[in-house]
Amino acid sequence: MRNFIRSSSQFVAIVSLAACFPILPFVAHADDAKAPAKTEKWKAEDIIFAESAQQMRISPDAKWLVWVKSTGDKEKDARVSNLFLSSPTVPDKTLALTRGADNNGQPKWSPDGQLIAFTSNRARHGAKPDTAPVQIWLINPYGGEPWSLTELARAPRRIEWLDKDTIIYSAEEDPSLYAQEMKQKKDDSEIADDAEHEPPVRLYKISVKDKKIIRLTTNTDWIGNWSASKDGKYAVAAHDKSLHYTFDQKVPPITILHNLSDGTEKQIFNEGRIYPRGFEWAPDNSGFYAIAPYSTHPKFLTATIELLYFYDVAAGKHAQVPLDWENGTGFSLTATQDGFVAALAAGAREEVSRYTRKKSGDGWSWKRASLEGEHAKNIDYFEVSEDGKTMAYFYSTASKLPQLYRAQLDGNKIILAEQLTKLNEGLSKNRAFAKTEVIHWKGSNGEEVEGILYYPANYEAGKKYPLITAIHGGPAGHDADAWEDSWAYPNNLLTQRGAFLLKPNYHGSNNYGLKWVESICCGKYYDLETPDINAGVDDLIAKGFVDPEKVATMGWSNGSILSISLITTYPERYKVASVGAGDVEWISDWGNVMFGDSFDSYYFGKSPMEDPELYIRKSPFFKMDKVKAPVLIFHGTNDTNVPTAQSWSFFRALQYYDKVPVKFVLFPGEPHGPRKLTHQMRKVEDEVAWFDKYFFKTEKPASDAVKSDSPLQNLIKQNRAAVQDGVYGVLVSGSKYKDMKALIPETVSRGELKIARFEITRTQLAESQLMEHPEQSGVSVAIVRESRSPQGNRPASEVTLKEAEAYVKWLSAWTNERWRVPYEDEVKDLYEKREGENTLDYWAGYAPNPEDAAKLREAAKKLNGTAPLLKEVGSFHGQGKDDEEPIYDLGGNVAEWVLTRDGKGKVVGGSADCPADVKSNCTPAPEYVGFRVVRGEAKPAAAKQ
Repeated sequence: MRNFIRSSSQFVAIVSLAACFPILPFVAHADDAKAPAKTEKWKAEDIIFAESAQQMRISPDAKWLVWVKSTGDKEKDARVSNLFLSSPTVPDKTLALTRGADNNGQPKWSPDGQLIAFTSNRARHGAKPDTAPVQIWLINPYGGEPWSLTELARAPRRIEWLDKDTIIYSAEEDPSLYAQEMKQKKDDSEIADDAEHEPPVRLYKISVKDKKIIRLTTNTDWIGNWSASKDGKYAVAAHDKSLHYTFDQKVPPITILHNLSDGTEKQIFNEGRIYPRGFEWAPDNSGFYAIAPYSTHPKFLTATIELLYFYDVAAGKHAQVPLDWENGTGFSLTATQDGFVAALAAGAREEVSRYTRKKSGDGWSWKRASLEGEHAKNIDYFEVSEDGKTMAYFYSTASKLPQLYRAQLDGNKIILAEQLTKLNEGLSKNRAFAKTEVIHWKGSNGEEVEGILYYPANYEAGKKYPLITAIHGGPAGHDADAWEDSWAYPNNLLTQRGAFLLKPNYHGSNNYGLKWVESICCGKYYDLETPDINAGVDDLIAKGFVDPEKVATMGWSNGSILSISLITTYPERYKVASVGAGDVEWISDWGNVMFGDSFDSYYFGKSPMEDPELYIRKSPFFKMDKVKAPVLIFHGTNDTNVPTAQSWSFFRALQYYDKVPVKFVLFPGEPHGPRKLTHQMRKVEDEVAWFDKYFFKTEKPASDAVKSDSPLQNLIKQNRAAVQDGVYGVLVSGSKYKDMKALIPETVSRGELKIARFEITRTQLAESQLMEHPEQSGVSVAIVRESRSPQGNRPASEVTLKEAEAYVKWLSAWTNERWRVPYEDEVKDLYEKREGENTLDYWAGYAPNPEDAAKLREAAKKLNGTAPLLKEVGSFHGQGKDDEEPIYDLGGNVAEWVLTRDGKGKVVGGSADCPADVKSNCTPAPEYVGFRVVRGEAKPAAAKQ
């Protein structure tokens, strides 16, 4: 389980052990070394709208796998999630169980495998008033639509099956008279920590057949995490006893074993400070595993490792499971018939291990074996069948997008692994991922610090590059060798700009054992982490990787706090900062944060009432005069982890000293991290623009008044095209005739392809003919210049394939470079868009059907001149993204010659005498056929790669 305090990009509630998962939202390792070059640039939407997967569950017969796929939805301005079904035994067999812009999650198989229960906010036909949007739904995974099971006033929090006909769930009790009266009064006032009126969270069961609900518990406190035994006899639950435990940790939760058969209760884990966060029952119902935090601090469980316990139901007692691993457990555990499989905390990676158990006297013994196999060291989250033979898991690295796999477990060996998903396939094919590696350096106290280093996209050994430290939250969090691109840390957007990214797991990070996570407690906050990070920068500079004059920092939450520490502690080094939701003043933080006392008093060693001077000394607010870096600040207005006032104080202090540029972006209604996709996009785009302007120095002047798709913007872009004597092209001396210059086409890049910006113009074709043998035709500079008139900017038309090939032959000889007619398969995608181009639709003023098109073509033939519908090249919008040079007339003007791979000619693209509709089957007249060229050797056909 991840520490949720001041986390960086994941804000996940404490859930059951089996349901605990990372949101994978999202370089070249050895397995990508021979992949073809990928040259499309990363965009913010690639990260914000990326697909992610989570919550997989293996069916009881281990033949199917249900999982949840999350995607960004522009209409809802939020992420939506749907259920999918995959076969662990049949590759490529995946079905969508739910569709639409709803949120569907928590899928759970019925014990007989015939139904899947899940929670959903999908619309319900005939829904009763005053019921919660989220309800329990059922679906037959083998066919049919889902149907709602419940009409609850309060949404279910967790669900499990008790038997094939009964579901158990937790939820707040139905509204009291007090709550109903407040609603009638439309009184939305809130009373802090109002235990008297806070509805208790209880357990209930519902019959699938008749929808009858029975209350299982009558507790007056608040059930958090819980789990039911496989035989339905027991439920173990953590009960919160205080609404302000998160703040001060004074009244801890208790653990109750509920006997569901007779309604009796038994408090367990009474000895010591064992407050489980997650439970997992053994398949044989002999007992359950419980994960609980451990710290040496006498009061607070703020920075911890996770220990594992087993509660034996028959014996009525628990024992700590000897993990044979001092760092404790990691993110996931699944019980099997012979023991369990668990992820163990191992720094930047997890050590997934299989434990087998045996009865030993009046207790149990366990034996550990690390999992072995191709993916074993980079498993993000997993599920194992009860028989311990089938495994499903997510595999990724910091350089590789996550995918879902299924495999067989042969003891501790992962075998027969098969990839089940193709998430973000477009990104995998078209984007280059930053090379990454796990690195180490000497930090505070001479101790080794581990981190993830992302290489710049244009990396060349021996050159020095800019560096950005990207600092995780927590502080008891960590960066892993796993895919972590997100709105908070858009890694590949920054590395493609030519910078290293360093993600340090500084002192206080979790996953490195108790000594490391506790090392910054009791007054040492800032004292070790800040030097750790800066020492990592020193190390990269000493190795010759980094330009010492080009270092910046970024981070969210605790990553922001430490970035602020860097720019105040080492103001000469850190040139730019981008930070979100970070503290600058600690006295107010103590009282305004939902966990103020348990965080601040733990890490500073005292409360502000005990030592206000300490809190002043620790606060960067009083050091803002030292800042020399331009600072970009982000914050949500409803943040209870770090109050918005902290960023206001930061912003105003920098304004007060007025030494550096500062910008403050507020996200209305957002908590500790923005949830709306538009806000996430704004964060990423503003952040990248800030670095472009102040760090990379590559910002392009822009006008807020000029729309990107406006005619004026098109004219601005077109104005960058090469022009000579009023006609398009580049003057190039002949390889044999150095004193003569011919007008040749200008090219722009699309990936590795160098393609002409415009169709070959009449002037360019004419000059090639004049320059074929200039010494024989007596051509002079004056004669050539006279041939260049604005009329020459119309595309060359009525061109045969033979004439096009003659032109590229001459062009290659003249420039001593390889020019050619393009192959159809390398340019096909460029010609697909025709809307808004010079086609028959433009001249007709509407989209003509085939009969009208024929009449229009006949009418055009009566006009004077050859090909009267042609316009100058570049008269319409060019095609290309904002960061690309446009290409013109791909979908209109003249249709263009291309070659098939067997050397035959083919005419593609739109033309002025044909409709824009690609289904029209219109054949351009010969006078509306021309061509464009590409420069460079052709690559083999895609099928041969």
